[in-house]
Amino acid sequence: MRRTIKPEGVGRMGKDEGERRLAAILSADVAGYSRLMGDDERATVRTLTGYRKVFSDHIERHKGRVVDTAGDSVLAVFGSVVEAVQCAVNIQSELATRNNALTEDRRMHFRVGINLGDVIEQDDGTIYGDGVNIAARLESLAQPGGITVSGTVFDHAENKLSVVFEFTGEQAVKNIAKPVRAYRVVAETASAALPSADKPLTLPDKPSIAVLPFDNLSGDPEQEYFADGIVEDLITALSRARWMFVIARNSTFAYKGQSPDVRQVGRDLGVRYMVEGSVRKRSERVRISAQLIDATTGVHLWADRYDRQLDDLFNLQDEISGTIVAAIEAEVGAVERERARRIPPENLDAWESYQKGWWHLYQHTAADIQEAREHFKLAAKLDPSFAPSYAAISYVDFLEVIDGLSVSPADSVRSALEIARKAVALDDKEPMAHFAFGRALQLSNELDAAIAELSLTIELDPNLATAYLGLSLCLTLAGRPQEGVIAANMAQRLSPRDPFLWGILNARVLAWLMLGDFEQAVQDGLKAIRHPNANFWTYVNLAAAQGHLGRTDDARATFKNARHLKPDFSMETLRRTHSPLGRNKGLEFFRTVHAGLRKAGLDIPDEPAAGD
Repeated sequence: MRRTIKPEGVGRMGKDEGERRLAAILSADVAGYSRLMGDDERATVRTLTGYRKVFSDHIERHKGRVVDTAGDSVLAVFGSVVEAVQCAVNIQSELATRNNALTEDRRMHFRVGINLGDVIEQDDGTIYGDGVNIAARLESLAQPGGITVSGTVFDHAENKLSVVFEFTGEQAVKNIAKPVRAYRVVAETASAALPSADKPLTLPDKPSIAVLPFDNLSGDPEQEYFADGIVEDLITALSRARWMFVIARNSTFAYKGQSPDVRQVGRDLGVRYMVEGSVRKRSERVRISAQLIDATTGVHLWADRYDRQLDDLFNLQDEISGTIVAAIEAEVGAVERERARRIPPENLDAWESYQKGWWHLYQHTAADIQEAREHFKLAAKLDPSFAPSYAAISYVDFLEVIDGLSVSPADSVRSALEIARKAVALDDKEPMAHFAFGRALQLSNELDAAIAELSLTIELDPNLATAYLGLSLCLTLAGRPQEGVIAANMAQRLSPRDPFLWGILNARVLAWLMLGDFEQAVQDGLKAIRHPNANFWTYVNLAAAQGHLGRTDDARATFKNARHLKPDFSMETLRRTHSPLGRNKGLEFFRTVHAGLRKAGLDIPDEPAAGD
């Protein structure tokens, strides 16, 4: 479907009918759109909607404005020719990647034309004039998936972008008196900021990431410092995650003021992941947008935006950078686990074995937990100095005790402590080593020491949600449930899509039980059991809360599910899983759960006596 462009009489428009200005105009439409619609209308519309979002996101990022999206077309205007061309290159790159995931007959190829010329802009944002007409005619000259630009664009953009222009001759354009010089964008050159080596840099063994300078879209120079500060904080915070390889600030800031192709930057810097974003100030509010990209493919993995009040810039900077880093770490971890899962066992290295182990661990079945142990042991064998692999083995011991899977819980606790200590000895700055040690100390009921270890974990990695989860449980068992709620809240805030989210919610249930707020306990418990991999404790604790409220039918139904997951559950299970070494600092918790189950009329033996 074509736009209706009205060139007639535009030169005679008066000032009250629109304002004349120079602009870069991008015009695009779908090649073969009618055939696509005829083959499958629903699928075509669905694809077009997603591809239009690609256009709008890139156009906004490159300081442009979408003017019209009639039918299958897109019309946009930019204040900069360089931004317009780079925007088109990035759009076609992302669309090509998306098309690779479709069958040949369903692929949607856009043609793009770009011109620099006079336009007349009306109050409603509509633009008219010869400049628009020429952009539309250039679009029709472009190949499917290609870009054709005018001579005026070439004159302004030559040598300012990492692209090659090929002259295609002077083209006669309908309704335009003089022929228009046309150029085709045919290839990308090496990055203008950092020349590529003869061979691309080899990707590091661990996840590698670069944070590009954020765009300041505010038109306010003062926000430039704020945008740079966000990026510097992100680089610093990501560098604290020792499992990531983070490119230094001086290398990434070489790209400031440019709009490079992330895939080329990835090759130049030798990284798998890229972070880019923008800052826009409106009145007393600021909007920060960020996105995570797979630099090897150009595919967007995650994106979010944050709207905040501009009160204290430094506190706001800290809050936003912490929130973004937590999201990035979680998303990169999820991608790495999925990537490792697909690698044949014989090709795994230590890092990939470690990630494959975590993939199984997050499934949280007895078989997967055992499979996870084997992958962690393989990682330790492949690299005996890799502390996180030993920490993970210790954590498997912990989970086997908590889930009632250990044949000898006391032996498992001693093993967890021993292996965690080895991890700490190998690398006392590794957060996961201290995390595993803290969880093992929790099982031995050395709660003050466990709280200290988990607090140290958070100092080493403030964005490790599982550390806050462990801390929440220890604080609650130590008689500090209000602090337990706060720690669980922080875990959920840092990782709202965590594979262990049911565990975070269950930690809060325990805290509410100890505080006597059974209504809140039920609310969080019901959320926890919606997760398919939730363990039997989520049902036990929810049943206890329902029992305290006198909801006996609900409690019985909930407990039936607990028994389905753990047929031999008893109060002895509670003692063996939470105090396998016979220490009783958490005895009050046992009594609270036991009382709730008994109030529901469940056939639960008497509570364990002190000293059991």
